[in-house]
Amino acid sequence: MTIQAPIEPLLADPLPRRPTVGVRVGGVQVGGSAPVVVQSMTNTDTADVDSTVAQVAALAKAGSEIVRITVDRDEAAAAVPRIRERLERLGVYVPLVGDFHYIGHKLLADHPACAEALAKYRINPGNVGFKDKKDRQFIEIVETAIRWNKPVRIGVNWGSLDQDLLTRLMDENQALAQPRSARAVTREAIIQSALLSAQLAEETGLSRDKIILSAKVSQVQDLIAVYRDLSRRTDLALHLGLTEAGMGTKGIVASSAAMGILLQEGIGDTIRVSLTPEPGGDRTREVQVAQELLQVMGFRQFIPIVAACPGCGRTTSTVFQELAETIQNDIRRNMPLWRERYPGVEALNVAVMGCIVNGPGESKHADIGISLPGTGETPAAPVFVDGKKTVTLRGPNIAAEFQAMVADYIEARFGTRTAAE
Repeated sequence: MTIQAPIEPLLADPLPRRPTVGVRVGGVQVGGSAPVVVQSMTNTDTADVDSTVAQVAALAKAGSEIVRITVDRDEAAAAVPRIRERLERLGVYVPLVGDFHYIGHKLLADHPACAEALAKYRINPGNVGFKDKKDRQFIEIVETAIRWNKPVRIGVNWGSLDQDLLTRLMDENQALAQPRSARAVTREAIIQSALLSAQLAEETGLSRDKIILSAKVSQVQDLIAVYRDLSRRTDLALHLGLTEAGMGTKGIVASSAAMGILLQEGIGDTIRVSLTPEPGGDRTREVQVAQELLQVMGFRQFIPIVAACPGCGRTTSTVFQELAETIQNDIRRNMPLWRERYPGVEALNVAVMGCIVNGPGESKHADIGISLPGTGETPAAPVFVDGKKTVTLRGPNIAAEFQAMVADYIEARFGTRTAAE
């Protein structure tokens, strides 16, 4: 059998990031030469200062570098300065973005302390105002941003798309000899809404280094198509996100599929994974998924990687599963402290394997790895450190002993760097 060569070379590495204008959001750089930024959004009532402060702090602790909050009424706008003050007393300085719809122009005008406390304003051109009020109220928000030296995200969403623009484009399309599909016209309306709004913001006086664009849809192929086209037509910084991604594995898979392709093509400066939490679920899950997406694709490092085999008939013992889970949970619990104490610990690779087939080889590739005995194997667990076998663990305390070895390895490798510096 002859194996034919691929028609095109296989893509071994991500394409270079498409150059975009850098935007400063509080202390965080978005676009330009900065790495892709992870952001999230609260689901608390912003007027409830206690719950909002708690959730913002949790999201920041989980690694969210920007957090968006809803500002939908006077009580919420009045709470923003108190939220900012309480967070800073806790030592949390994550930039806060105000999410405005319908009456954002009025809230920012009536609550200048809110306008000052926020690091960025998000405007949805589809509901900033209607008919003759649309441009006027959009301009009022932009003028407030200029007054307070704040950047703006112009965030188009196909669930609240400018209907006047969409109707006009549909009518123009219908008059063509070969009309495009309604889906294609809708995508064009989304892109034009973002670009025309950015143009109006610039004409009002907002500089290009104060503008971020997003064009969110809820279908994977539509998101890819929209952002590919948008990135060809502007060099403004782009925020990626699959809106209404869904709950659980569906939301994770859909967001990862869509944004993974775009990030691989060099498109996107900041991302959010818009997961629907389980009832009473942890909001920080969306931060974890965004981080893991960037990390597994090789764009950033946030947390040590734990490699573990999926298990099979050779691994009837659950020891390796329990140990992998324990190590992973221990890492996540300790990362806020480790980031300060052990610079560079994010690059650590740990392997917890369940049998002799791939266990030793995978463990050798890791910084520190263990190959636990599988079914019918000698009850011994070789441990490899920096590619070399250092010890073989035996007995009922293998898991605890390996966990201690991981902690010792981190201290020895990364703690000495802290002391030297």
